[in-house]
Amino acid sequence: MPRLLFLLTFGLVGTAILVWLGVWQLQRLEWKQGILAEIDARIDEQPVALPADPDPETDTYLAVTAAGTILPGEVHVLVSQKNIGAGYRVIAPFVTDTGRRIMIDRGFARQTAKDAPRALGPFEITGNLHWPQERDRFTPEPEIEDNIWFARDVPAMARTLDTEPVLLVARTQTDPGLDPMPIGTANIPNDHLQYAITWFSLALIWVAMTVFFIRRPRARKTE
Repeated sequence: MPRLLFLLTFGLVGTAILVWLGVWQLQRLEWKQGILAEIDARIDEQPVALPADPDPETDTYLAVTAAGTILPGEVHVLVSQKNIGAGYRVIAPFVTDTGRRIMIDRGFARQTAKDAPRALGPFEITGNLHWPQERDRFTPEPEIEDNIWFARDVPAMARTLDTEPVLLVARTQTDPGLDPMPIGTANIPNDHLQYAITWFSLALIWVAMTVFFIRRPRARKTE
């Protein structure tokens, strides 16, 4: 009897914890879907003029249109495109018609086009402001001599290009050799459904194992 009580208690408590973790992940899924919907809505808003003092906390993903001039000088950030392979995001300095000097993420260049000449001069750029958090303690330092960066480090790129720490990711094409890489939510992780399925699956396994250990002594007695 004590053994049966222990197994039932152990089984019920373990199952309850695993089910609670699964429900919590479903709640997190609903929360994350709401966040992603808000981001999508903001990305697709009607573009506005570049704010006088953009703030990373409040202006990330803000849709902006800016007229000005793309200048020489680029930063190349190593990335990979599905079905294409490795290449580079091309980040260039941009002087607005109001005299602001910011950065434009012009899009993707294939490896063979890393140092190809690109269109400069007057443009009207439509895109979204972004301060990507791509660096961590494992990110290598840029290879300055070869102009290869491994993350869009906005402050560091701004120092290199002598601009404000403001990055406008273009939606529109600025050169025939560049494919725009506009901001979207497709690359924002949302694995909560998989986590929920994992926890619920473990709960079922826990129940099955509990039943197995409860019934095992009875099976031995009938042998």
